[in-house]
Amino acid sequence: MEKREKEKERIQSLLNLIPGRAPSVLDIGARDGYISAKLTDFFDSVTALDLEKPAIAHENVICVQGDATSLHFPDGSFHTVFCSEVLEHIPPYLLQKACDEMRRVAQEHIIIGVPYRQDLRVGRTTCYTCGKKNPPWGHVTVFDEKKILSLFSGISCERIRFHGENTEYTNFLSALLMDLAGNPYGDYSQLEPCIYCGNRLKPPPERNLPQKVCTRLAVSITRMQSCFIRRRPIWMNILFRKGI
Repeated sequence: MEKREKEKERIQSLLNLIPGRAPSVLDIGARDGYISAKLTDFFDSVTALDLEKPAIAHENVICVQGDATSLHFPDGSFHTVFCSEVLEHIPPYLLQKACDEMRRVAQEHIIIGVPYRQDLRVGRTTCYTCGKKNPPWGHVTVFDEKKILSLFSGISCERIRFHGENTEYTNFLSALLMDLAGNPYGDYSQLEPCIYCGNRLKPPPERNLPQKVCTRLAVSITRMQSCFIRRRPIWMNILFRKGI
């Protein structure tokens, strides 16, 4: 469960949004349970939910299998709903449904953490099973303030905080060249499978000479562009207040 320092800082920035101690929270996308365990410092009871039932050994954590787009809980079941690193993975046609479900089961607060204005061309991968191009880490939606507020329209946004600093932008030509090169710089060890065929990603084979040339050109063009790129936050964290 040990997290890298930057990841710990990102999680702490989310936890800092919690207004105070409360009776219950639903942690959507619990995975290894690191955040769920941290939430026990703020809530009497933590329900950890993921597509596969989490295995978290903590007396105040209840582990359940479930889907953010169809939460099997009554209305207002939890004082707070906490959802980090989840919405960017949900297909656009299901995204509003997932947000509506969070709003339905929350009594008071909803805390959301998403990447901010991510360039999905940077670090994408090629699936060597189906041949299609994948966005990095299975992220399929780009978020900014307008996007996240529209998904939770009708409830109060109490606070938006930004975390980290990023200049990772590319351009059409560099992205095309990287595609031709087989996207060798993507993270092929990621847990997320291909969003098209569902198979685990395989490391790319050895690049041939034309692919190496494409890679070098793409990197050179991106470096020249970087002189004109403004820094932006990596993450956007939001506290919504639903009210009782």
